[in-house]
Amino acid sequence: MSIALVILNWNGKKLLQRFLPDLVRYSKEAKIYLIDNASEDDSISFVKKEFTEITIIQNNENLGYAGGYNTGLKEIDEDILCLINNDLRVSKNWLLPIIEIFEKNPDTAIAQPHILDEKDPSKFEYAGAAGGYVDRFGYPFCRGRIFHHLEKDLGQYDKNKTIFWASGACFFIRNKIFKSAKGFDEDFFMHQEEIDLCWRVYNQGKEIYSIGKSKVYHLGGGSLPDSPKKVFYNFRNSMYLILKNVPSIPLFFIFLARLFLDGIAGIHFLLKGEVKNFLSIIKAHFFIYLNIFKILRKRQEIVTDRPYFLTNSVVFQFFLKKKCKYSDLKFPES
Repeated sequence: MSIALVILNWNGKKLLQRFLPDLVRYSKEAKIYLIDNASEDDSISFVKKEFTEITIIQNNENLGYAGGYNTGLKEIDEDILCLINNDLRVSKNWLLPIIEIFEKNPDTAIAQPHILDEKDPSKFEYAGAAGGYVDRFGYPFCRGRIFHHLEKDLGQYDKNKTIFWASGACFFIRNKIFKSAKGFDEDFFMHQEEIDLCWRVYNQGKEIYSIGKSKVYHLGGGSLPDSPKKVFYNFRNSMYLILKNVPSIPLFFIFLARLFLDGIAGIHFLLKGEVKNFLSIIKAHFFIYLNIFKILRKRQEIVTDRPYFLTNSVVFQFFLKKKCKYSDLKFPES
């Protein structure tokens, strides 16, 4: 089984200087690629000089996360793709437990390691933690992270476990699955495109795993700081996910409920004086209304009868019941 580690880069020389040495040192089982989104710094010349074993794929323009990977990965033939951020640190033997799950379980389509905080390695990191889920209304959360509350890693989630979505910060997927799913939906532009891909793969009955024996350390910070623009993409793309992927029978109810819940969030922003964030939610909803038929045409057949959600409302449990840890959540089967 061949493995490709694929870094997407844009003007990231400083991060490559910091994180590439360990990636090369501790990833002898894999071939490493760097897809460059038309960087304007000297990232490429640095990699060519210092890491001759890395294969460089150059895009002609900055295509963002989804477009950058969709374009660059067409040139990569390894069996397993690992899409890995350029601000992520790996350690010795990190690949072996992940290779094992793909070799032993042919139904495994996607996997992720546990993602810890490079700034505080005792804690899980926001972007994926120990594996992601959504609630009935499409709100994402993780083992080890609910909204902005991060847990310490005490080994409580180290057992391998099926999850609903894996983090785009370190995202393993079978190449044939990525290509048969036609990659990422570039209309997401940024945020949650990996959740959409996982949801589509999950709807085809495939398995997604979090691998506790493999741990990586993410510097993080996100592609956008907290801002009205980020609020817009988070609310817009969350509704986009629902319209594309929720089963047909509950879709109307779930979508109406989200309109109500987003309205409460908007009022919350308004009461706090965050008028720009309030307007971002309005803008997100108008985008969805204007494009709803285009989005609905992207819906695909769902072949599994497994429920997509793990709990009815993580919002209710977190904000009203004050349940801040994944292990505290109440699940329908419990």
